[in-house]
Amino acid sequence: MPAIEAHHLTRRFGSITAVDDLTLTVEEGEIFGFLGPNGAGKTTTIRLLTGVLTPDTGTIRIAGIDLRTDPLPAKRCMGIIPENSAVYSDLTAIQNLTLAGRLYGLPAADRNARARSLLADLGLADRADEKVRTFSKGMKQRVSIGCAIIHEPAVLFLDEPTSGLDVQSRRLVTGMIRRMHDQGSTVFLTTHNIDEANTLCTRIGIINRGILAATDRPEILKQTFDTTQSIEISFAREIDPSVFSHPNVLRIDQRGDKLRIVTDDPDRAVKYLAAWADREGVRIASLNTLGPSLEEAFLAITGES
Repeated sequence: MPAIEAHHLTRRFGSITAVDDLTLTVEEGEIFGFLGPNGAGKTTTIRLLTGVLTPDTGTIRIAGIDLRTDPLPAKRCMGIIPENSAVYSDLTAIQNLTLAGRLYGLPAADRNARARSLLADLGLADRADEKVRTFSKGMKQRVSIGCAIIHEPAVLFLDEPTSGLDVQSRRLVTGMIRRMHDQGSTVFLTTHNIDEANTLCTRIGIINRGILAATDRPEILKQTFDTTQSIEISFAREIDPSVFSHPNVLRIDQRGDKLRIVTDDPDRAVKYLAAWADREGVRIASLNTLGPSLEEAFLAITGES
């Protein structure tokens, strides 16, 4: 049975169609990444799937339960982590989690034990009894995650969960996502971080202007655009990219001290670069050939530049 089923969802705001006849299925046990440019309809979609908004047309089932006709049973199957942490600043971390457990119907003994255990896993055991108003953004987001998963939901929705977080908090968040997945939760993740989606997700959907433009495994999406291979090269001294001119060099991007060269024929491009460096007496510090990237596939699908 699919964990999430959405059929022909449409949601308009005045003259703007934010989600346009979207049909989507997420199988039980998947980590599903949902990508799209700003304003593409990602947040509206996740609000529809979690019952925050009602679609103008279409149906949604969560773990087989119709969200419109049986909203409470459907919502008990969910854990929701919004982009901005939804925690009570005047409560302590442990009070936030035990309150969430109470709202989900957990017995007192279970919710207290789970709350302490989760805070330890989230690196907040020593701050459990402090009010959340004193916490950093990353720490508040960790508390928000604890509130969302204290009832061990079958389906976990995350809307940009690592946006603006420091490295330590980001690692804790992604580690918790993997842990929930390993324990059997289905994960629906919206993100702007394409590398994050590539490493975490078993399947990815790309939405653009309210329309689901593509859905597949990350590697399949990459191979669909196999002309977007690239070479990453660094020289011993700074080089002006405009000196390179070759039919197989399609585009050059500066990436720190390296040049990312997009090409439709890596073999010819590498030989050209090596010959140029030899002729000009410039030492190559590093050179790597890279396969098609999810970023390039995303740009091709959405028409972004």
